[in-house]
Amino acid sequence: MFIDEAKIRVKAGDGGNGCMAFRREKFVPRGGPSGGDGGRGGDVIMESSQRHNTLIHFRYNPEHKGQRGEHGMGSNCTGLDGKSIVLQVPVGTALYDQETGELVHDFSEPDERLVVAKGGRGGRGNQHFATSTHQAPREHELGRPGEERLYRLELKLLADVGLVGYPNAGKSTLISRISAAKPKIADYPFTTLEPNLGVVTVGEEPNLQSFVVADMPGLIEGAHLGSGLGTQFLRHIERTRLLVHLVDVSDTSGRPDPVEDFKVINKELASFSPKAGDGSANEHPLADKPMIVVASKIDAANPEKLKKLTTYAKRHKLEFHAISAVTGQGIDELKWALAKRVQPMEVVAT
Repeated sequence: MFIDEAKIRVKAGDGGNGCMAFRREKFVPRGGPSGGDGGRGGDVIMESSQRHNTLIHFRYNPEHKGQRGEHGMGSNCTGLDGKSIVLQVPVGTALYDQETGELVHDFSEPDERLVVAKGGRGGRGNQHFATSTHQAPREHELGRPGEERLYRLELKLLADVGLVGYPNAGKSTLISRISAAKPKIADYPFTTLEPNLGVVTVGEEPNLQSFVVADMPGLIEGAHLGSGLGTQFLRHIERTRLLVHLVDVSDTSGRPDPVEDFKVINKELASFSPKAGDGSANEHPLADKPMIVVASKIDAANPEKLKKLTTYAKRHKLEFHAISAVTGQGIDELKWALAKRVQPMEVVAT
C-alpha cells in the first residue's frame, strides 16, 4: 500500500531524578552528601533512508517515545542515559510542524539526520548543593521532561519526469513500455490509484543514461476542488524537471477537442499549490515547468484531432511527439527527447 502522508507524535525521554544520599561508610564518621545525578533522556532522531519508499510504517504506529534516563544513586553514581530512537523516512519526505504548519526539514538526500525531539536533562543530586556553611544539603533536582511534538510527514517522490493527463490517456501503458514498471492497465477511468515509478534507460555503454519517470493518477476538470481523485498526488511531481502531457487523439475518450483537454489539465496544474500556511513556498509552479506534449493512441487516431493538437503545439512552441504505446511507434524518439531534456548528454559519434 502506498502511503504518502502521516501524522505522528514524538516524545523524547524524560531526564532521571537526582538522588539525595549521604555516605554511610564505617570509618567515615562525618560522611557528606553523595547523591548522584539523573541520566539524560533519549532523543527522537529522524533519518532519511533509501530502504523505504512509503510512510506506511508511520500510519499504523503514530507514537514514538525515547527512553527515560535512570535516576541517580548513592555513592555519587550517575544514572544511565536513556537510549535514543531513530525513525527512518523515505528520501523526499517533508517534515512539518502540525500545530504551526511550518516546514521543519526537507529530507532530500539519503542519510540526513535531524533531532526532532530532544531528551530532558537529568536532575542534579544533593552532592552539588554542599557548601562550607550548608554541609548536609537535602536539596536535589527532578529530571527535566523531554520534548513532545506533533508532526506531519508528507512524501514527495523523487522523479525526473512526470506524466500527466486525463484518465485513460495512456500514461500507464507508456511507462510500462519505456521501463520495467508494471502498473495496472485497464479500459476504465482512474485505473491508476497511486503514483508509479519507472526507470528508463537509453543508449549503450559507455554513454548509457537513465532517468526516473513518475506516472500520476489521471486528472479531470475540477480536480483542484476535489473532483475525481483530486490533486492529492500532484505533490509528487513538484520535484520533477520535466512534465510530459499525454493527450488522447483517438475517439475512444468521448471528448471532441484535444486542445480543450490540454487546456483543462494545464488549468488544474496551475490551480494546484501547497496549502496556505504550510511553510513550503511554491517556487516552481507546475504550470511553469518545461513540458512536452504527446499525442497518444495514434494507431487509432482521429486525423482531425491529431492535426489540431499538432498545430496548437507548434503555434505555442511546445515540443510535440506522436506515439502509440501499443505498436511502439514514436516510443524511441520520445525516450531520447526525454533524456535530452532531463540531462543533456554528449554522444560520441561512431
